[in-house]
Amino acid sequence: MTTSPYTDGRYLAQNASWHAEDSAWKARQILGILERNAVHPTTLAEVGCGAGEILAQLARALPDARLDGYDVSPQALALAATRATDRLTFHLADLTTEAVRVDCLLCIDVVEHVEDYLGFLRALRSTARVAVFHIPLDVTVLSVLRDKMLDARTEVGHLHYFTPATALATLRDCGYRVIDSTFTPAFRDVPGRSLATRLANIPRRLLYWLSPRLMVRWLGGASLLVLAE
Repeated sequence: MTTSPYTDGRYLAQNASWHAEDSAWKARQILGILERNAVHPTTLAEVGCGAGEILAQLARALPDARLDGYDVSPQALALAATRATDRLTFHLADLTTEAVRVDCLLCIDVVEHVEDYLGFLRALRSTARVAVFHIPLDVTVLSVLRDKMLDARTEVGHLHYFTPATALATLRDCGYRVIDSTFTPAFRDVPGRSLATRLANIPRRLLYWLSPRLMVRWLGGASLLVLAE
């Protein structure tokens, strides 16, 4: 019988905060793409909500909205429960099997963790009028040359690796129509956690200023944010 690192405690042991420290930044990216496209949801659901901090941040910014977070990890839900309010509820459940319909679905840094990611995306298709996806871009010239993609597998559980083109093609293949997409430059906006990262971010900043697309392709350090229906 196989077990999942998200349900047996292994993921929590490696990532004690469940990445909650990045949630305020991610919430700002989500709000930005919604506002840019005049999307004003009153009901939101997040699949793979983790510690729930993204939804907690969005609840403060969207005072009239009802928000629900879904995750299969009891460890994540224990963290999320401390953030629950009368407008923010968390569920220990697989959203793909729930009869849920909301204005906006959030799938933030989740697709790359799911074994059957195509079936997962198709199963979510009818959940919401629009969906926001945040997808790490692990495939870069630098990551291939340094053979570093397996680091994302062992450290944070990435099973699939994307470029901007393959991420968008995957969504389209699963029946989504892309409305808008943009890069989210974490390397620029989120403080580096080590000296090596801070040094690596210097050429990233210069190349991103010249050409975001080239920087993402060559050096990495950014993810893709997508609004789709």
